[in-house]
Amino acid sequence: MNILITGASRGIGAAAYDLLKKSGHNVVGHSTKGSDILIAGDLTDPAAPRDIWDTAIDELGGVVDVVVNNAGIYEAVADNAPDDEWHAAWARTLTINLQAAADLCRLAVSHFLDRGGGGRIINIASRAAYRGDSPQHWHYAASKAALVGMTKTIARGYAGEGILCFGVAPGFTVSEMTAEYLQGRGGAQIVADIPLGRVASTDEVAEVIRWLAIDAPASATGSVIDVNGASYVR
Repeated sequence: MNILITGASRGIGAAAYDLLKKSGHNVVGHSTKGSDILIAGDLTDPAAPRDIWDTAIDELGGVVDVVVNNAGIYEAVADNAPDDEWHAAWARTLTINLQAAADLCRLAVSHFLDRGGGGRIINIASRAAYRGDSPQHWHYAASKAALVGMTKTIARGYAGEGILCFGVAPGFTVSEMTAEYLQGRGGAQIVADIPLGRVASTDEVAEVIRWLAIDAPASATGSVIDVNGASYVR
């Protein structure tokens, strides 16, 4: 399989990138600044998703089979912040977490249709899409809930063409993006809210991504897989 994964420099994205590569697939990864092996692209730039897509197409010989929209931010803004700060935080989070993913989904769907159908999209959402988040993260929860809605819309709209779309909804994971927040709230308090008794590992989430990208049956399209140790069940 030829696979594009965004946000592949750390955390869940890096774990998924490594696992998919080790599984024998052709994987192109992205990060904001790029590297010797990752495509660069600042997702606050409206032109970035298409630039990333075009580069991935070139590197994968003109064919992409799977897109994993993993890139995202988790940045706090106080509910009593000044209006300009509040609006800036919402705009930045929605642009990176939702609009960029939507742009890449649209490009992927068009590509899949142009080649006669078939292809998979995996969007990395969050437990917050369903149960909400902290008073400093309205915008984060909203972006992930919208991502789930988009995932289900794509699944319903294009299943007849063999285009499958799935979501993954992790709870807290041990990664660079959440380390500061986990420490700030207190690890013991967070673990106490998880019946499994521990925070999920990035490798566990990566395995779910791998399964959806490669092995999940077509009839599972539209599903969102929870990876949260039963801290939220629905």
